[in-house]
Amino acid sequence: MANPVHNVAFGRRMLLASTASLALLLSGCSYVSDELWPSLTGEDPAGGPAPVMTQQIPPSAAEANPNPVLGQSGPAPAQSAPLQPTLGTTNFVVPGVTPGQATGTFVGQKVQQMRGELAQLQQQVTQRNQQLQAVRASATQNSQRYHGLVAAVSTRLQMGTTPGNPILVSQWTQAQTDLDRMAADVGNMSNLANQVAADSAMSTYLLQSIKSTYSISGAIDEDHRQLAVLEDETAKTVVLIDRLLGELSQDVARQTNYIGAERTNLTTLSAAIKQGELLGPGLGNRANFYAGAQQFAAIDQSAAPVSTAGRTPLVVIRFDRADVPYQQALYNAVSQAIARKPNAVFDVVAVAAGGTQAQTASNQNQARRNADRVIRSLADMGLPASRVNVSAGSNTQAATNEVHVFVR
Repeated sequence: MANPVHNVAFGRRMLLASTASLALLLSGCSYVSDELWPSLTGEDPAGGPAPVMTQQIPPSAAEANPNPVLGQSGPAPAQSAPLQPTLGTTNFVVPGVTPGQATGTFVGQKVQQMRGELAQLQQQVTQRNQQLQAVRASATQNSQRYHGLVAAVSTRLQMGTTPGNPILVSQWTQAQTDLDRMAADVGNMSNLANQVAADSAMSTYLLQSIKSTYSISGAIDEDHRQLAVLEDETAKTVVLIDRLLGELSQDVARQTNYIGAERTNLTTLSAAIKQGELLGPGLGNRANFYAGAQQFAAIDQSAAPVSTAGRTPLVVIRFDRADVPYQQALYNAVSQAIARKPNAVFDVVAVAAGGTQAQTASNQNQARRNADRVIRSLADMGLPASRVNVSAGSNTQAATNEVHVFVR
């Protein structure tokens, strides 16, 4: 059996030897690092220059696409156009008319007559349904083309382009044509709704006639059995026509408001194409107003003055050079004001710089022309004319002609 004292001594000698070996290794770390590990400076460890390794990576399909499409992972578009309202999807199928045998009675003759009227009414409803499905398909195709063109124009404007780019002008014209086709689809829906309303009145009258026939004397049991079947089928037809008329009325209302909003957005998009940069959706839409084409009145000297005492202007545009890029700043300011106060009204004041009597008169004319430009810009941005008041004034302290926009 080994002596414990000898084992302890032997362990101490081994520990000292391991410590000494570790010290020698640590002292040589610098040498090992310099000789065995590769250099990160780009120099060849052998002493010569490091070879340059290059590899050509071909572009991906997305990188090679000349017309990239911004997806969800890209930047959010600056203009988010309202989506097309969802059209009804119901396919209206009439319940049909059950044939019956002639009974030879007067009531039986009335039943046959009303059965023929119901069959004719259901045939008309079937034609209305076919027309409705065709109009829906046309509206969907026109909407898809329209939104594709608007998205292409908005994406190009978001990335920046030249003012009045003819490619964007052509796409805008095509979008306007598609929007006109969508308006024509709404007109067809309105005409169809009027026809269905006439069918609804006819179906209600027929149902009342069937119910009143029960009280006619001289009928047999078969007459009343056929009357009950005819009454059920007529009632189902009445419900079907009412549903058809309800969906048509909702589609016409939604599409009419939607097209009115899109016309305002197209006008704003036209102004953005002129500037070569995206402004945003129409200001009228932001305030939940669907304003049609309205003409702004030009400022004249007889216009009623707008009181601006003690008020801070929302925007001050200094026309100190020929082409002042004020549109985007004006749009942002008015847009934020409408977001805070949807029923806001704006006062546009033409401020002329001072000087001699002749200079003042010239400045007043130029200031009014500048204010006309600002008003046209607001119209292009979709702001209704009823929410803009105009006036003119002068400021002897102003170094150049200005246009002040106030909000109230």
